Amino acid sequence: MSNSALPINFNNTENAFAYKTDSDLKRARFLFSLMQFAPLVKLGTMITPWAISSGLPVKGVIKKTLFKQFVGGESLEETGEVADMLEKFNVQVILDYGVEGGEGDEDKYEAEANYFIKVIQFAATRKNIPFISIKITGLVSSSLLEKLDTTLSTKSDKPLHTRFNSKFQQLNQEDQAQWKQLISRTTRLCQAASNAGIGIMIDAEESWIQDAIDVVATQMMAQFNLGKVVVYNTIQLYRSDRLSYLSETLEEAEQAGYVAGLKLVRGAYIEKERARALKLGYPSPIQPNKESSDRDYDAAVEICMTKIEMVSIIVASHNEKSNLLAANISGSKHLSTKHPHLHFSQLYGMSDNLTFNLADAGYNVSKYLPFGPVHEVIPYLMRRAQENSSVAGQTGRELELINREFTRRKI
Repeated sequence: MSNSALPINFNNTENAFAYKTDSDLKRARFLFSLMQFAPLVKLGTMITPWAISSGLPVKGVIKKTLFKQFVGGESLEETGEVADMLEKFNVQVILDYGVEGGEGDEDKYEAEANYFIKVIQFAATRKNIPFISIKITGLVSSSLLEKLDTTLSTKSDKPLHTRFNSKFQQLNQEDQAQWKQLISRTTRLCQAASNAGIGIMIDAEESWIQDAIDVVATQMMAQFNLGKVVVYNTIQLYRSDRLSYLSETLEEAEQAGYVAGLKLVRGAYIEKERARALKLGYPSPIQPNKESSDRDYDAAVEICMTKIEMVSIIVASHNEKSNLLAANISGSKHLSTKHPHLHFSQLYGMSDNLTFNLADAGYNVSKYLPFGPVHEVIPYLMRRAQENSSVAGQTGRELELINREFTRRKI
């Protein structure tokens, strides 16, 4: 593969859908057509989890539709087949075990940590799976993380770790023991990833538990990102405070002498965040509009690209302009398309025009590929349906490209 960039055409549907059969395309068009109707999506996201938990025979329908579109498989082996298929198109994979942790269930947290190690070991057997993704709420109770939230109780310009330490001292012994258990589990995962040559991405979650997640991620980066980049934290730029936090992260990494690993996303909990802020009477952490999110996202890309030697970034975006921005800056700096500190990523089942055309141009690009039993990945599938119905233009753009490929193939 050439190390110099080729022109990128995000309208090239032949590249975008080369991996899809005609029947795959028809299923995608059907699903995205349904997602245009927000009331239908809202009803479906209410009924589907209930139907699954009630034991109604809907698993087969879900597996042939939403699951097939957005999920790699129920097992590692099934997902490996999708990874092998993507490899033929020079597309890599971020493996995500899409099971939510059981609140307060220590046995389940421990089982989850052990399974994550199995996922790391599996990824190491495939050359196109350079990363896995984890959720901290799969390893510890979200209620503990919420107790460590510093944003409401402390109005201060002090760094996060200073505010966090103050909150930590207020915990009882049981909570402190749980936190130490979390650090132990996460260290074990990061060590396994480091040994296997696999990157580990720590997902961002709701704002009221994110402080503690950021502390975990920072500790892991300081320990494991010396000489190579193993650990990535996730920055959600739909939050109005994240650009300043990104600068704080880079400054801290530079002072401590490690490379920051950062996955840049816009975010996935807009409605939930705004509703909670309204209910509890505090200012919403979410940007006032999409333009503000886009501005901060692109600013984050520019900041990271100017410091590309001290930060490894994953441009995890479905926005064409943001992807082009990173690619254009890379070109202007005469970086190799295979620069180890620049990677692009999109969700499996969405924005194939970005993923496959970036791969065709020679860039490091991956699909975020969740897997797990159907009933366990329902929350993920419901978020994907909601995202496609609520993000302005997303579903329309998907349909436009699919229809263009229908025409090209004369289906």
